[in-house]
Amino acid sequence: MSAATPQRLLVDGRLCLRIAPHVKFRHDETRGRWVVLGPERLLLPDDAAVEILKLVDGTRNVDSIIDELARHFDAPRDVIGADVIAMLQDLVDKGMLAS
Repeated sequence: MSAATPQRLLVDGRLCLRIAPHVKFRHDETRGRWVVLGPERLLLPDDAAVEILKLVDGTRNVDSIIDELARHFDAPRDVIGADVIAMLQDLVDKGMLAS
């Protein structure tokens, strides 16, 4: 009997993501910066990652997050989109985000 290999969740434009239940995304007053806290993990996201994570709310899909960031930063959607998807995929792979 073999154990089933879990399927990797692939991030695409239609996917709605949320912070995983066991993870906290908050502003740490002691450090004076935003942090992502997970079991035995602490991530210190840069300013761009913070802007992305603030939009990850379980209701917006990835396309709408990209659209909002492209408008906010007046930047090409395709450039922002590639960076956003890569970052979100990394956090999904680490178990910090869920669908």
